[in-house]
Amino acid sequence: MIRAVVLDVGECLVNETREYGTWADWLGVPRHTFSAVFGAVIARGLDYRDTFRVFEPGFDLDRERERRAEAGQAEWFGEDDLYPDVRPALARLRDDGLWVGVAGNQTTRAGDILRGLALPADMIATSDDYGVAKPDPAFFARVADSAPCQTGEILYVGDRLDNDIRPASAAGMRTALIRRGPWGVIQQADPDATRIPSLRVDSLTELPDRVRALNAEVR
Repeated sequence: MIRAVVLDVGECLVNETREYGTWADWLGVPRHTFSAVFGAVIARGLDYRDTFRVFEPGFDLDRERERRAEAGQAEWFGEDDLYPDVRPALARLRDDGLWVGVAGNQTTRAGDILRGLALPADMIATSDDYGVAKPDPAFFARVADSAPCQTGEILYVGDRLDNDIRPASAAGMRTALIRRGPWGVIQQADPDATRIPSLRVDSLTELPDRVRALNAEVR
């Protein structure tokens, strides 16, 4: 049975459109141009950070985050950047007696912002908190250690095959692929998008009923 649901952050909970737009502004390139290159990079299976290097060779994302903060333009997201299905879905999962966690590749600052949003979750953790980032197996080991159940009773929800679904499955977790955001749309035709996840959803609104149905099958 699924006893815990742990969700990724970017494009699972947070719509990152505005944030990537601010990166285009920071680089001084049109937003639609940045988006086009971003999509092409993902479609080729490359690291998304290569997008920045197209416009600025040698670009260092961590260093540029610091420069943006020093310039008063630090990364930020708020209530309006949450997908509208987030709060009701997380609340329903908890009402169903499931332990709900949030864990993704995010900075310490992003983790503080997430915790400040007071989401209906039992845990909020980031790769900076763990000292290791997805898709490293150690990240998912930390997630498993945090949940009050066996690894096989955790459902990890994410939008990416490479960072979320494949490594979480390899760690022994059940997985749910949400089809939104750049990766969710571009990777949906990959055979692994059908073969690996326990669930495929277009919205978190679907998740509570789908989890309930999976659990009913094993009762």
